[in-house]
Amino acid sequence: MKLKSIKLLAISLFAVLLAACEEPADSNSQSAAAVQPQQTIHWKMVTTWPKNFPGLGAGANRYAELVNEMSGGRLEVKVYGAKELVGALETFDAVSRGTAELGHGGAYYWKGKAAAAQFFSAVPFGMTAQEMNGWLYHGGGLELWQEVYEPFGLVPLAVGNSGTQMGGWFNKEINAIADLEGLKMRLPGLGGEVLRRAGGVPVLLPGGEIFPSLQTGAIDATEWVGPYNDLAFGLHKAAKYYYYPGWHEPGTTMELIVNKEALQSLPADLQAIVKYAARVANLEMLADFTARNNQALKTLVEEHGVELRKFPDEVLLKLRELSEQVIAEEVAKDPLSAKVYESFKAFNDQVVEYHRISEQAYLNARTHAKTME
Repeated sequence: MKLKSIKLLAISLFAVLLAACEEPADSNSQSAAAVQPQQTIHWKMVTTWPKNFPGLGAGANRYAELVNEMSGGRLEVKVYGAKELVGALETFDAVSRGTAELGHGGAYYWKGKAAAAQFFSAVPFGMTAQEMNGWLYHGGGLELWQEVYEPFGLVPLAVGNSGTQMGGWFNKEINAIADLEGLKMRLPGLGGEVLRRAGGVPVLLPGGEIFPSLQTGAIDATEWVGPYNDLAFGLHKAAKYYYYPGWHEPGTTMELIVNKEALQSLPADLQAIVKYAARVANLEMLADFTARNNQALKTLVEEHGVELRKFPDEVLLKLRELSEQVIAEEVAKDPLSAKVYESFKAFNDQVVEYHRISEQAYLNARTHAKTME
């Protein structure tokens, strides 16, 4: 009995000593964890835009800031403008091969690599920014985009939108479709193919080469984005007439491309930050353009004497007819483009029907009420 009591006492003392030893150890480990610096992961982002360019370049910078802030400094993104690390139109390949982890640009630049890519940027007479976001996030568009980029080891995300763009800068009036014949115009994507069908010559140029090309006559006309960006490029110094609407780019989605291997190497929370920071940046860029285009247009017209012109209805009708022909041919020769466009068109048809009695009806009513004042 005495031996049993001694054993119980020994066990009790051991437990007390163990608890006493463990408590400060836990406290110390927690303190150490609190002060131990987190490992910082450094990523590079290459862009198709000039460094710090308003709107588009600023959108790339803002995305990097969001990632840095949301990760608490665990993931830092350094932005490289066009030609700083790679050429503007080398972005896709640079991210695909891992030279950079991120790329910021427009999907229609890569139609030579994947014809279906251009449908995720802008479709002539297609969807607006609001409608594109609806398709991408809730209509299966994003999943199809990822399927198109999968062979290249890339994960695409929407990271901005310019809204409906302007029709372009010209040094002659466009009064009939015949005025586009022989016209050398900077116009990418499906819109460029429509111009070709109209007898023009589409030219693919990165943003930084547009002004000198227009000024020297290497091209006769150009589209870029809208008043905010066009004023920053000084395009009013090289062309006289500014046409609207941007039939070729009614709601142009900007893309973030992520190296898939690099993305999968991140912890789950950082992967989520990479993806959801893009959604915030997508919203912020559209708001930025909406806020700044109006004042920039006033500056162009009132201070620089730019002549604002609307494309004649007959020209727009013909361009729409040619757009339908071009798209039909694109989907006929590429099964993946056909799959993507089937989804695009189905969503487009539904949303247009609703917007006919909502957004469009309201805008028509607002315009009518204004004219009656």
